[in-house]
Amino acid sequence: MKTIKKTLLLICTLCFFCNISYAQKYYQVHQDNVMPSKIWDYEKIAKEFHAACVEHNPQTTWLCATMDDMRYLYVSPMENFADLDERPFADMAKAMGDKFSEMFKKFDQCYGSHGDYIIVLDEELTYMPDGISQTQEGQDYRDYYFIYYKPKNGKNVREGMKAVKEMFAAKGSKSHYRVYRTGFGAMESYYMVAMSSKDAIDSANKQKTNEELLGPDRFETFKKVMDYATKMEEVTGEIRRDLSYAPKEE
Repeated sequence: MKTIKKTLLLICTLCFFCNISYAQKYYQVHQDNVMPSKIWDYEKIAKEFHAACVEHNPQTTWLCATMDDMRYLYVSPMENFADLDERPFADMAKAMGDKFSEMFKKFDQCYGSHGDYIIVLDEELTYMPDGISQTQEGQDYRDYYFIYYKPKNGKNVREGMKAVKEMFAAKGSKSHYRVYRTGFGAMESYYMVAMSSKDAIDSANKQKTNEELLGPDRFETFKKVMDYATKMEEVTGEIRRDLSYAPKEE
């Protein structure tokens, strides 16, 4: 039984490293699925935790993004798997004593589930001709598109995503986007497309302009992805700079 477990872990790890060969940047994500009845309590404790981090200056970094289905994502860049063994809050927890654990007890009352996984920024599929960046000044509104697929169709979905990028580039589209894919720790395979705008109105205007630019032929290109998708999910959200964190330079 132990041999089987080790073999499966090795296969999963190898699959992950095969996937990241397409990209250069990968991230650890902590996701909290907050219950509607606890959203205000969660906001309160999240801001308290952020303030405590500013005070104690733990040596870690994350970008916070929220989605309209009350998902809170804390996204931290990773250099390698050794980062997962680090304990950036150890000194902070020691200095705060019981107050530190009490904060996380309050967090636990606010979500039905939470967990960690890794996503990869796929630069080959990302369409940002002016340079790739997770954040753009004044554009904190987000449209997220999740494209789920069976692992056996991974190559076909990827080829379809390439075709979409080529279409956007050929038409000179101004609707730029980043593409992330699931890595180690994710139970389902999907690509997540993130598009930035100033607000919902700006997003709608961009979408309309882009549809007119791409024309009706766009459906044939999108079909190259959709033919192999098992599920589609579209949500909106925003970058929460007030809950994002970076340590002060010493």
